[in-house]
Amino acid sequence: MTVENRDILHHIGHTPLVPLRRVGRELAVPVLVKCEHLNPGGSVKDRIALAIIDDAEARGVLCSGMTLIEATAGNTGVGLALVAGERGYGLVCVMPEKMSVDKRVALATLGAKVVITPNAPPSSPDNFQNVARRLAEENGWFLTDQFRNPANIRVHEETTGAEILEQTNGRVGAFVAGAGTGGTLTGVGRRLKAALPTVRIVLADPVGSALADWVETGRLGADGTYAVEGIGGSEAPENLHRDVLDGAERVSDEESFAMVKRLVREEGLLVGGSAGTNVVAALRVAAR
Repeated sequence: MTVENRDILHHIGHTPLVPLRRVGRELAVPVLVKCEHLNPGGSVKDRIALAIIDDAEARGVLCSGMTLIEATAGNTGVGLALVAGERGYGLVCVMPEKMSVDKRVALATLGAKVVITPNAPPSSPDNFQNVARRLAEENGWFLTDQFRNPANIRVHEETTGAEILEQTNGRVGAFVAGAGTGGTLTGVGRRLKAALPTVRIVLADPVGSALADWVETGRLGADGTYAVEGIGGSEAPENLHRDVLDGAERVSDEESFAMVKRLVREEGLLVGGSAGTNVVAALRVAAR
């Protein structure tokens, strides 16, 4: 296919890997950031949105004119909206009310119908994932199911992890990321460990999330509140595989948002709160 004939979906992935020149300048080892915000939809979730739809189409369970539905903090919804718009699907996004108004507006602008739910725990029928599952069943919509869909893990193993190995010439000491669905950590972790058995895979987790305790002990921690969006949780998603993980770093909201300011002002990286969490945790790992 010529460049002229490539649609926007062909530009998902192959994001740059750049060193932190100022934020990490005092460290003895380099800290590199994978610029997933340069995907067309502005986040790493573009990868799973395209992969899940490609997989469903290939299996014949998703047909022209159908409606997609997903429980999302926002970014997966944006990625799905890009795919839906390009391929002619409807899209419904179910979001908990804690998510920013900006994300709701962005999704609506992209043509998605947005359903807002209370900030309910996973056991509640009002939890955003449970609402999405119920609406899918009631309306015959296709649930993309990012938290459980194996295509999520697979695309990170086949693309994100492979890109990191290529871009570093196979020299990676540790990979650090937060977990929303768990697909990035599990998929990239699998790919890196297959090539580099001594690499460390570390969860960056907001203070208030239960996942760091689960990584360290196998038992979920206390369920608290935090402002960083899209990562952490009160239960471990099915796509987060504990056997791939080597440790966890807990990062407060204050640390995360202070780091966002530094990344924007000192590194020119226009990123959000979860990226701040990831970088704070990565700097700690690199310092050790």
